[in-house]
Amino acid sequence: MKRFKHILTIISSTLLLYSCSADPAEIESLYQSGKYEEAISAINKRQFFHVGEIKMFHIRARCYEELGNTKEATKDYERILDMDPNYAQAYAGIGKIMFEKEYYRQAELPILKAASLDPENFEIIYLAGRSQLMVKNWERAEEFLKQAQMMDPEFAGVYYYTGMARASRGDIYGAAASFNIYLQKEPDNLVARYNRGFAMMKIGYLPWALEDFEFVLKNNPDHYEALGKKGICLAKMGNPEGCQLIQEAAKKGSDYAKNKIEEVCS
Repeated sequence: MKRFKHILTIISSTLLLYSCSADPAEIESLYQSGKYEEAISAINKRQFFHVGEIKMFHIRARCYEELGNTKEATKDYERILDMDPNYAQAYAGIGKIMFEKEYYRQAELPILKAASLDPENFEIIYLAGRSQLMVKNWERAEEFLKQAQMMDPEFAGVYYYTGMARASRGDIYGAAASFNIYLQKEPDNLVARYNRGFAMMKIGYLPWALEDFEFVLKNNPDHYEALGKKGICLAKMGNPEGCQLIQEAAKKGSDYAKNKIEEVCS
């Protein structure tokens, strides 16, 4: 009789635990609401009865990422790949973690694998473009970023990184065009302003370049590279103030100004 009661207790406890486990929709809602620790707890309880649910592993991995626990996130992505070697998001997750740690070479292979498995996924293709940019594969970076641009032409970031890829491979006109589109969407980005100004200066559009450098200096007076390039623009436009600014920038550490001062002001 005692044994029977013990069995009933185990069964009732098990049923109670089962009834308390959240369903996938509730768990996803917890994740979307930013309740990452609650979502992880709910997934752990659910896995007691629902072993091997890939979607739950994926959500838990994303929760761990959001909490900064990349070690546990990576473990979950690896579990997913043990169950499904063609799960693109798991490769992308591992690659993204490595990318954000600035392990760009290690990130490259899983990101490219994800892109090959899911070439219609904007986030993966965009990440692939940025990844190729960081390993200095400029042409391939531009290819991925163009693909991402076709998927979401309103997303500003694709134009910024396309501009970086084009500038790196010497396509100054293309870089200027990309930065121009980006700045129409994000006009206050100082890095993009500076890079567009540099591109405009290189192709001879000096008044436009000058405008960008002045914008950067207004918001960051200690940007000595922008100061030096402003001086170069002014000097080439015949303004004697230009050489004074180049000299000032050189004294304050601008390598570009140091290298150009004799050429521009001799």
